[in-house]
Amino acid sequence: MADSGARRQPTFTKVDQLRPGTHGHNLLLKVVDSKMVLQRGGGPQGRHMRIAECLVGDETGIIVFTARNDQVDVMKPGTTVDLRNAKIDMFKGSMRLAVDKWGIVKAAESPADFTVKEDNNMSLIEFELVTVVE
Repeated sequence: MADSGARRQPTFTKVDQLRPGTHGHNLLLKVVDSKMVLQRGGGPQGRHMRIAECLVGDETGIIVFTARNDQVDVMKPGTTVDLRNAKIDMFKGSMRLAVDKWGIVKAAESPADFTVKEDNNMSLIEFELVTVVE
């Protein structure tokens, strides 16, 4: 039986390889910009909700990342972040990167040594769902 303690190295994806409806992406990205879009205080249940839209990217392009709650604190402009098990959500026909409870958003151990390619915004590409009848 194989040693279950040994983990395989994660495979990293580049921003220009992201496609609608895909999941399980590992990315090393730089945060270009971050703005809070929703902040709700604790109601009767005492739950706080924060959502920020962050522009993140690598040397191949940029995409909008939807940060929720504790993820918002990590997504500061200029920070290099490590996203594990990220997925693509569709919002009004455009791609948004997100990490749910099964993934990890953390600041990278060392800053990335690439320059973000800001003229290739993957969130500006509009996708349309087409059903093919055979």
